[in-house]
Amino acid sequence: MYIPKHFKIDDEEVIYDFIEKYGFATLFSQHKGEPYATHLPLMLNKSEKALYGHFARPNEQWKDAENQQVLAIFQGPHCYISPTWYETTKAVPTWNYVSIHLYGKMEMVEDKKIIFDSLNDLVNKYESPDSPYNLNDVDPSFIEGMSKGIAAFRIKITKIEAKAKLSQNHPVKRQELIIKHLESTSQQDNIQVASLMKKNLQKYK
Repeated sequence: MYIPKHFKIDDEEVIYDFIEKYGFATLFSQHKGEPYATHLPLMLNKSEKALYGHFARPNEQWKDAENQQVLAIFQGPHCYISPTWYETTKAVPTWNYVSIHLYGKMEMVEDKKIIFDSLNDLVNKYESPDSPYNLNDVDPSFIEGMSKGIAAFRIKITKIEAKAKLSQNHPVKRQELIIKHLESTSQQDNIQVASLMKKNLQKYK
């Protein structure tokens, strides 16, 4: 990924927190000689520096992805930035966004306990605490039968590229104008980008 120095994220904890928050990823590998992608939730295991997930077994990406160097992309909030918001007419439109690229070697997982634990972790992460669904409460034979329909995997992370393009290459006053316009809308991506920009500006204060 092309990352100008203004936009590079170096802090590992910031990167991991972002992955925890925006865990629905796009996973790329080579399949039958062509690029192939699947959209799916991935779980980060910090202690192992690994990602866990699973394909639907009919999705044949898993059949030749093992031992490949694969790419998982985590995309955060993003939005259009209009040059009409600036204090100058010498400007062009752009797009602000946050994106994390994780590379690693994929290995298929056969161990039933590891598969169950990774599925349970995924469910527990997204279930509402008010009415939680827990795999431990489900008939084990049903879970075992359903597990036959997936192909579980682990990706050992070998490289991380992280980019937050949040107008850091513009003067602080201009960044504040952008934040003001983004906050004046009801679009959630705009509001989230404005919040990230505010955090960045705190470095200058």
